[in-house]
Amino acid sequence: MSKSFFACKLCSRKKRIALVVQVKHFNQNYKNALVMNAGIFKTIKVCAFLGTREAFKVAPMKSQAAPNQEDYKLKDTKPRLGERWPHGGVRGGGGWISSERATSTYDLVEQMFYLYVRVEKAKDLPTNPVTGSCDPYIEVKLGNYKGKTKHFEKKTNPEWKQVFAFSKEKIQSSILEVYVRDREMVARDDNVGKVVFDMNEVPTRVPPDSPLAPQWYRLEDRRGDTKVRGEVMLAVWMGTQADEAFPEAWHSDAASVHGEGVFSIRSKVYVSPKLWYLRVNVIEAQDVEPHDRSQLPQAFIKAHVGNQTLKTKISPTRTPNPMWNEDLIFVAAEPFEEQLVLTVENKVSAAKDEQVGKISLPLTIFERRLDHRPVHSHWFNLEKFGFGALEGDKRHELKFSTRVHLRVCLEGAYHVLDESTLYISDVRPTARQLWKQPIGILETVAGDIATQGERFQAVLSWRDPRASSLFVFLCLIAAVVLYVTPFKMIALATGIVWLRHPRFRSKLPSVPSNFFRRLPSCADSML
Repeated sequence: MSKSFFACKLCSRKKRIALVVQVKHFNQNYKNALVMNAGIFKTIKVCAFLGTREAFKVAPMKSQAAPNQEDYKLKDTKPRLGERWPHGGVRGGGGWISSERATSTYDLVEQMFYLYVRVEKAKDLPTNPVTGSCDPYIEVKLGNYKGKTKHFEKKTNPEWKQVFAFSKEKIQSSILEVYVRDREMVARDDNVGKVVFDMNEVPTRVPPDSPLAPQWYRLEDRRGDTKVRGEVMLAVWMGTQADEAFPEAWHSDAASVHGEGVFSIRSKVYVSPKLWYLRVNVIEAQDVEPHDRSQLPQAFIKAHVGNQTLKTKISPTRTPNPMWNEDLIFVAAEPFEEQLVLTVENKVSAAKDEQVGKISLPLTIFERRLDHRPVHSHWFNLEKFGFGALEGDKRHELKFSTRVHLRVCLEGAYHVLDESTLYISDVRPTARQLWKQPIGILETVAGDIATQGERFQAVLSWRDPRASSLFVFLCLIAAVVLYVTPFKMIALATGIVWLRHPRFRSKLPSVPSNFFRRLPSCADSML
């Protein structure tokens, strides 16, 4: 045989020996492997042969521990519902707030702690030596979160009355900084002064504790010296979502939301929103100037209130002084946080409209009409569309601008149809002054008396045999007890139960009352 034949045979024999060694090593390590899957032990038997592979064979084994029957029985649990102090057991036992106050609705949900900063006002703010005025606003900074108030123009004693809320879970800083700044249109805003609070010294306030009164704080410069003129009135405390300031506060979670979008994400509690009709009578406009001055405009007006948008008809003739005399009806809800936004637009072509002017009007400035008396009309000047940041001061100095003639009012003599007319239960007007007076107490309690009578009749007429049997059996036991027990003992026991301490009273209705209320009545089956 040739040398190449012996070399090839020797090489194949080495490969087989190496493969046998690998298989033996594999069987030795994984022959009796145990794997636990979802609490059940399984034995994996591995069988491997030269040139072949056999799938894993799994032999399930029964669980050694029998299930505990106590885990499936009803258990009496007494969870601690109430409020905790944010820093542990500083007050009350075990970190819980111990007080004799009535439990609020927020006690049934998990507590969320917030750092509240109430900005009231400032006084004696210094003016800019260059401009000779001060356009102040306040910036509240906590770590990476910043909240700003609105700014006032040329005012050294501004009032904001705004609340900021920062979630305790997202607090990343040990200090709270409140800056008073002077707004500049071109350059960077000037720093008037600041006030710094240590987070470890912020007090905790939980209702029904009285609110913290705002205090005056002297402004400091960047180095911490109190040589800056001016003071700011603030109140800082740690509270929960049960705080009265929570619904009206600016929240750090909504830091990226601007404009009217804040009203959509702000936490509010609406028991029954009071709705009004907003009537906007668009009469006319004057001095409508399009971008292309060589052509006369063909204008129309578009109005927005929240998510509602309506517009007038297009002026039939091209004129700078169009007239419409159209009514646009919107629905507005108290407390009227949204604004009426009007834009005058020019119909350039069939597929293109251009804005000529715009104005935003708060709903609180309009008259509330309760009868047929006429409403006075007013002229409103529009801001020219397209002003940049550098032209902000010139916007109020323009002597020529487009203006619109409007007659706007909030109608309180009508009922806003907020539900289907087939099931409507309240047709009273919006204004409470126009509600009819009730005829007496009989109108309010007649329905309850009829309902209780129907339930008592259901017991006596054996409409529900099981309930009637229980009622008769309990009456028999009560008769025996009253016959055997002296009247003084019964009166004493009744007085003790009736006058027991509130700690021993249950918030759930009593068993007889709950049993009686569960009986059927005709009122329960009415739509």
